[in-house]
Amino acid sequence: MPNIHSAKKRVKVNNTKAAANKARRSNLKTTIKKAETACASNTADKEAAVRQAIKRIDQACAKGLIHKNAAARKKSQLAKKLNQAG
Repeated sequence: MPNIHSAKKRVKVNNTKAAANKARRSNLKTTIKKAETACASNTADKEAAVRQAIKRIDQACAKGLIHKNAAARKKSQLAKKLNQAG
């Protein structure tokens, strides 16, 4: 544990931000999985699920949680699965 006040604060802030990033990443993964299962099972709300997943991917990219190319790749994969589900 650091002794300097600013270093102690950095530890607290880093822990807070790590927890927030973990929650956002978990939410992102859950949303993507829901969209993929909706496409695989060809449910009626698959377009809404994919739209929601793309929104979450864009938000994660804007927050710096994932790289912009990774975001583009994930969105492309989801669109491909949606089109294949027809």
